[in-house]
Amino acid sequence: MAAIAPSAAEAVRYAGGWLFDQAMAGWDVTVVTADDGDPRPLDILGVRAGNFDAVFAAPALGPCLQAIALRADLYHDDERVRRLVLGAAEAGRAEIRLWGEMRPAGFDGSGDPVSYRLSLAARAFKAQALAAANLRGAPTAETEVFRRVELRRPRLAAVSLQNV
Repeated sequence: MAAIAPSAAEAVRYAGGWLFDQAMAGWDVTVVTADDGDPRPLDILGVRAGNFDAVFAAPALGPCLQAIALRADLYHDDERVRRLVLGAAEAGRAEIRLWGEMRPAGFDGSGDPVSYRLSLAARAFKAQALAAANLRGAPTAETEVFRRVELRRPRLAAVSLQNV
């Protein structure tokens, strides 16, 4: 599973509790960021840090992913992110969760909000990760909200066969 964000701080703020709970449930979780900032907040959550350039250089990553959480505008703005998400979605396994206001084209469904209720441990670890990311004033809510979307598949036109 992967989260894609501009920074570790943003990943912690919007998905940190969910990422923690997934890691504690046994998932291999990597947070891919554009910056080379302090990985401590991610270490606190029990997830690995990855850099855009290093991760996107590994072509086998996309089809291996079973879940992806990302800031919606990154899908729209970065071709590498789009290829990774599309590769995982086309493999038929990846659940895609978005945060942010933008609704990228190419996905089915309304993208209605999906709330994830954080465990008590996730809230505690997220609070510590927020502090390590210098986001002490950020609230640690009981839930994190995403939009779940699916890749739009082209519809096949009905073909009528005529007797020749």
